Amino acid sequence: MAISPAVPGKAQVQNPPDEVAVRPPADPRNDRLLESPIFIISPVRSGSTLLRSILNAHSQLHAPHELHVRRLSVGFGTSLAERAMAALGHNRADLEHLLWDRVLHRELVRSGKRFIVDKTPANAFAYQRIATCWPDARYIFLLRHPASIATSWHEASPEKRTYDEAVADALRYMKAVQRARKALTGHTVRYEDLTEEPERETRGICEFLGIPWEPGMLEYGEQTVLQKGLGDWKDKIRSGSVQPGRSLPDPGSVPEALKPICRNWDYLSKSERRI
Repeated sequence: MAISPAVPGKAQVQNPPDEVAVRPPADPRNDRLLESPIFIISPVRSGSTLLRSILNAHSQLHAPHELHVRRLSVGFGTSLAERAMAALGHNRADLEHLLWDRVLHRELVRSGKRFIVDKTPANAFAYQRIATCWPDARYIFLLRHPASIATSWHEASPEKRTYDEAVADALRYMKAVQRARKALTGHTVRYEDLTEEPERETRGICEFLGIPWEPGMLEYGEQTVLQKGLGDWKDKIRSGSVQPGRSLPDPGSVPEALKPICRNWDYLSKSERRI
């Protein structure tokens, strides 16, 4: 099963060198240590750090900081090594999948919990590769008003990107998330609903995952990793409990470039959707 996604922009899916076949595990029972890993598929600045903090407070879920395992690659070094692995039935993609699985499994074992949750936003660009690596993976799609995402993305590093650049860059993530939602089965959560009714939304997530709801999820406490580049480090996350989200943007302030995805995600009123 060869996968060659054509995703525009800087954060493209990285297929293995030499365009080797990306395929499911030949022997899932022996090739994968992880059982039903959970991936939060979301754009940047959509509340994924809040959601992972909430989930990490559950006794069965380990949700560490962003892991970026899909960027871990394998090199043979010599043609003899490549031939040796081929004789065992492994190509480069197979070996990378073994590496990714081992890294996540080690982190999970060290936590003492049952399931691992990865919330790296860039995973949206690699959903096909992730789904192929772990056929039993489960997905939580986290949405937020596109204009709020763009504003937060700009505010995170205003010296790095203008507002218009933030709109364009964040839109790439949103489109990737939408492609993943069409291709994969999962559970959708909206950031606005999560901050407004956290108990209802977390109960829905737990039902989807087949685990009991725990009230401690709503008071997730101090976070061990608060570092730019590995998730949100702002005061709302530091508070240790779910805080109200910002007000929804005025419809008239939504950039034209974001209106199609706003309509797709049902963030515009019926009258506005007809425009």
